[in-house]
Amino acid sequence: MELWIPITIAAAFLQNLRSAAQKHLKAVMGTTGATFVRFGFGLPFALLFLLVLSRLAGYQIPSPNGTFLFWVAVGAFGQIGATFLLIHLFSYRNFAVGTAYSRTEPAQTALFALLFFGERVTGGTLLAIAVSVFGVMLISVAHMHMSWRNLVASIFARNALIGLGSGTLFGIAAVAYRAASLALGGPNFMMQAAVTLAWTITLQTLVMGGWMLWKDRAEIGRIGKAWKVSLFTGFVGATASFGWFMAMTLQQAAVVKALAQIEMLFTFTASVFFFKEKINRLETAGCLLIVAGILILVLVG
Repeated sequence: MELWIPITIAAAFLQNLRSAAQKHLKAVMGTTGATFVRFGFGLPFALLFLLVLSRLAGYQIPSPNGTFLFWVAVGAFGQIGATFLLIHLFSYRNFAVGTAYSRTEPAQTALFALLFFGERVTGGTLLAIAVSVFGVMLISVAHMHMSWRNLVASIFARNALIGLGSGTLFGIAAVAYRAASLALGGPNFMMQAAVTLAWTITLQTLVMGGWMLWKDRAEIGRIGKAWKVSLFTGFVGATASFGWFMAMTLQQAAVVKALAQIEMLFTFTASVFFFKEKINRLETAGCLLIVAGILILVLVG
């Protein structure tokens, strides 16, 4: 098995934990605070990863260059916007379905990778993405009267457009992070990922922290009261990001994000067992299609 596969699966599991924690935080603070927690409380862990690789493993820290800094900025701001929209979605529908709208991300990532860098994916990968995305569309209309008209109309609903916008920004961020990590040129995929994460999350923390100091200082107090959950969110979020960055240094971002659809399985588990939300047949069918897409990706793509 190629190394990027287990790394991606682990990152998807951790990201699901982070999303579940952020949904809890959304109940006690605003969208801005719940978005900031991912970055601000993740920063110490990102720096720790870098320190361990440098001091204990003995890897040299590569020097940043202009190309690296540009793509870090693109990815950082894209991820802030995408995370903000994704958390805002929790106000519209249940946990599983709310996150589903952003799952067009792999298809959008493939498009951006082609436009920006000329990267092409295989026919098997495209089929895997298509099957998974159709599964997501089924999930998005699971609580509506099922028809092709509703299937198409659901894409233009307000919450669907927010989710699609989130997926677009996540797709741009994924491509940008791969470009940033590769721009470092070494010494290995772990250190490149750690440096990319450290620079990215530092920028995100400064931007989001500055915004709250300027616009919403009361949010800082709400974050302080929920510091335990916030710390957990930061840890799993930073660790998941480290996994994503490693995987995307080893493999095309679109391929990594296609396999990352496995997160929906973890999301459904969280919805049923932790949030006590009911999952109907269409949502189950959509979930099975996502699984089929993953199998196509691993076995054929």
